[in-house]
Amino acid sequence: MNLFDPESWYWLYDVPPFRLSLLFVTVFVGFYWVGSIVVRPILRQFVKYTPGSNDIVGYVLSCFCVFYGLLLGLIAVTAYQNVAEAGANVTREASAVSALYEDVSRYPEPYSQNLRWLIRDYTRYVIKYAWPLQQQGIVPEEGTIRIQAFHDQLLDFEPKTPSQEIIHAEALRQLNELLAARQLRLFSVKASLPGSMWFVMIVGAILNIAICWLFDMRFLTQLMLGGILAAYLGIMMHLIFDMNQPFRGDVSISAEPFEALYKRIEEQ
Repeated sequence: MNLFDPESWYWLYDVPPFRLSLLFVTVFVGFYWVGSIVVRPILRQFVKYTPGSNDIVGYVLSCFCVFYGLLLGLIAVTAYQNVAEAGANVTREASAVSALYEDVSRYPEPYSQNLRWLIRDYTRYVIKYAWPLQQQGIVPEEGTIRIQAFHDQLLDFEPKTPSQEIIHAEALRQLNELLAARQLRLFSVKASLPGSMWFVMIVGAILNIAICWLFDMRFLTQLMLGGILAAYLGIMMHLIFDMNQPFRGDVSISAEPFEALYKRIEEQ
């Protein structure tokens, strides 16, 4: 198992959010406390006889935290932007489906009824089948068949009046919009931070903790202050991990735009 391969840790998304957050905090705090007992006495030998060692370690730690804090902040913003963009693409796709439904409603029969039924079927598929697959990190493929069936049916229609030509052109435009937004949604299912970013974050957290072990202070004070820092690092890692997959975890995109659209279609 590659520890820095994001897919190796996808099983963690099946853990309830509160327990997962507690797990991250426990791992980081536990690592700090165990290291304080086992590793700290060894590291302290390098600065034990240095005058003003706490001041030197504090200065190094402050400089390191500036760069590491900026890194975590930028990565967290990047992860959030990925989720926000994926959510915008879902809304864009649902809007295109809604506009397409309104356009084909003005087609003559039997085209109108058949096309509306295909849109209803596609919307139901996205809610009932595609979304559960996306929440498992699986890219749903069967929607392509439904889109292709709708596309073929739409191209079979031949406008006979100027108004029908306008409506037909608008329907084709909305279909292209739907296809583009759908492709972006499918791409977002597997989108995540690269393993190199996780490597830098984890190594940075370890170095941050290691620097704290160099301080000369009472052991209980070391455990308490370092434990607070380690707990916050664990919470930050959980936040970034939770936003790493747009359709998984507590911070995930719901199918609400499609559910609202399907409810409206069913009421008509």
